[in-house]
Amino acid sequence: MSFRVTVPCTRAQGEAVAEMDEHPGFGESPPVLVADEPDEARPNEWLIHAYFEREPTGEEIALLTSLGCGPPQIEQLGEADWVTMSQAGLQPIRTGRFFVHMPTYRSHPPGTIAFEIDASLAFGTGQHATTSGCLEALDRLEREGAKFTNIADIGTGTGLLAFAALRLWPGARAVASDIDPVCAPVIADNARRNRLRIGAHPGELAIAIAAGMNDRLLRACGPYDLLIANILAGPLVELAADFADAVPPRGNLVLAGLLAAQERAVRAAYRAAGFAFVERLVNGDWSILWLRRRFVG
Repeated sequence: MSFRVTVPCTRAQGEAVAEMDEHPGFGESPPVLVADEPDEARPNEWLIHAYFEREPTGEEIALLTSLGCGPPQIEQLGEADWVTMSQAGLQPIRTGRFFVHMPTYRSHPPGTIAFEIDASLAFGTGQHATTSGCLEALDRLEREGAKFTNIADIGTGTGLLAFAALRLWPGARAVASDIDPVCAPVIADNARRNRLRIGAHPGELAIAIAAGMNDRLLRACGPYDLLIANILAGPLVELAADFADAVPPRGNLVLAGLLAAQERAVRAAYRAAGFAFVERLVNGDWSILWLRRRFVG
């Protein structure tokens, strides 16, 4: 049997759920945590949902309650695919020219670049402020005339940001990479859904499973004139030197997954690695950074 625990929360509490994936209070079989905004007219009234493959303990319910600001609701879900259910009710999102929706939502506004992203064990459906912020940043780059021919999406999850980059720069080569092996079939399936080809030629997407940049395929496909990394602030700092090796002078980085309060440390690490700050986009409490590798001549 699987279970769902739902706790009312503020927007800030909901966005903070992204940091709670490995909270020690959840034991050896932690739940999948997601948060959503059920009513756009009430932007500060969010819900935290925790999906368990087993019955949650009293301590786990108390921990979840402490993450929000209201009493928990506990539901038994039976033998259904609880991970799919965690995303199936999500509403489509629109950011810039992009419109991202679940398979259950069939229509989309005219003039948008639409993506159907299936619910799965890999996350990245555009709902989180960091993902939607990256989509907005990519849209802005293309509108301002940026052109890229070789693109990497590190920490890709469902592949969404790599897909968006290929739609904006259809002649580019692209590689989508994630540390979690479950992402490879998810990316491939979502690519098929959205009529994107898997491969290593212009207009195609290669898939890599790797920790950071430590992968033969990632090295072979570089250097990258655009590298996107939507992960967390700590790994971003750790990867600054590796990204510098993968991005040539005048190449570009779009970095996300960092709270505005963490921005100073991330920018300092990339300044030391040879990158110059170009622009920032703030989405809620989160910063999305556009950096460019300095040319030394």
